This record gives sequence, structure tokens and C-alpha cells, in this order.
Amino acid sequence: MGHRALADRRILITGASSGIGRSLAKELAPFGPNLLLVARQRKPLEQLAEELLTRGAANALVFAGDITDPQTREAVFQQVHADWSALDLLINNAGISAHGRFVDNSESTLRQILEVNFFAATELTRLAIPMLRKGEDPLIVNVGSILGHRGIPFNSEYCASKFALRGWSEALRPELNREDIDLLLVSPGSTDTKFFDHLLSGKGSLPWAESKGIAPEEVARQIVRGIQRRRPEIFPNWRGRSLVILNRFFPRLVDRIMRRYG
Repeated sequence: MGHRALADRRILITGASSGIGRSLAKELAPFGPNLLLVARQRKPLEQLAEELLTRGAANALVFAGDITDPQTREAVFQQVHADWSALDLLINNAGISAHGRFVDNSESTLRQILEVNFFAATELTRLAIPMLRKGEDPLIVNVGSILGHRGIPFNSEYCASKFALRGWSEALRPELNREDIDLLLVSPGSTDTKFFDHLLSGKGSLPWAESKGIAPEEVARQIVRGIQRRRPEIFPNWRGRSLVILNRFFPRLVDRIMRRYG
């Protein structure tokens, strides 16, 4: 099969109000898609929708709500059914994090991270599959993380959620194959967004120096290329990809490095 077309596609993006989700909506807009933007805050979604129309989007609808709420998820797909009757592309991008030692954080922090990063994605996908079956060249994009390949200290809850997302994605992909639905897993490394300005919990400072991440616009460009080229997984940040490779071939070395920070 050739490249996947994006013109006129019906696309749902979660976590669309900022970061990678916002950049991805802007990157997709010139192809002329119909977009449904989902996030908790309505105002930034409405501002983004106006901009997307000037960039070439055929339509840009907004839905403000908490996707960890089953009723919100149901309402999102009621809107998909009412407005489009089918779906071509689901992008599970919404995510939250926390940092600090596991013992110093709470059960509620762990559960909330799993609800947003994992369960919201799985249950949105469960609702999306009947709509995707009726779609044109359908695809699911799950935005994971390098930390779904290698866990690091002080991010245990986030790592757990992204490991779960990766394992589920790998298991789901062959099941979807018989439905002619593709799945792209995106595993970015550090990205230069305000993601860490909205931590659920931040118990003390991290023991390593901060490094500037890749721009979200570059991540978005690589995701769009991955969508078009029908990739099963992409690693937008070369530093993150290097960690995955190093951990694959020299896991004990990476273990020793991580122990320095534990």
C-alpha cells in the first residue's frame, strides 16, 4: 500500500489544547481534515479551532471534558456518530505525570496517572473501534514514551502507565489487523512543552540536570510522517531512541547508571 492520505479525514485528538496534541492539530490542518479536539479546558480549544480553520482544516469541533469519566467518553463518541457517523483516525495523546520517590507519593497519584495515560486511551479505543470499522483507511495513534521502554527512578507512576500503554498497543495491533485498522505507537523522549508544569505531584527536585527536549512541532511533524508512511512505531527524539538501544544491548550498564540516581 502507498502512503496514507490525510485529506478530508475525520480525526479525533485527545489532549489537544497544548503540547504535542496542539502541535499535531496544527500540522494536520493543511491537509484539510475534519478535526474533533478534546481536552479539559474549552477556551484554549476554541482558540485553537479558530486557528486551524485559517490553516486549512475543513472543520474543527471542540469537546471540553475529562476523558477519565466514562460519561465523557460516551458523549465524545455520541458526537462522532452524530457529526461524522464514522472515524478515520483516533489519536490518544492526553497524558499527565508526577515525580518523586514512589514511597513518597500516594495511591491516588498512581491511580490518576493510570486513569489518564492508560485507561482513558483503552476505553476510548474500545468505543472507537466500531466507528473506525466504518472509516477510511483507519488508524489508531497511541502517544507513549521512551519511559514505556525503560523505567527511570523518580518517575515510577508515569513509567508504569507508559509500559502498560506499550504492552497493550503491541497486543492490540494484531487483533486490529483482521479489522484492517492500523496502530502507530509514538515513543517520544523529552519534549520541550509545559507538560512538567502540570505535575500531579512533585516531591523534591530530580537528581539529574534538566536537558532541553525536542520541540513539540518536530514531534508532530514526525508523527504525521509516521502516519503517512504506515509506521508501526516511531521514536521522535534521538536521545530517547539511544536509551532504548543502549538498554536493549547493555541493560546492566543502564542499571548501573540508574542506581547512581536512585
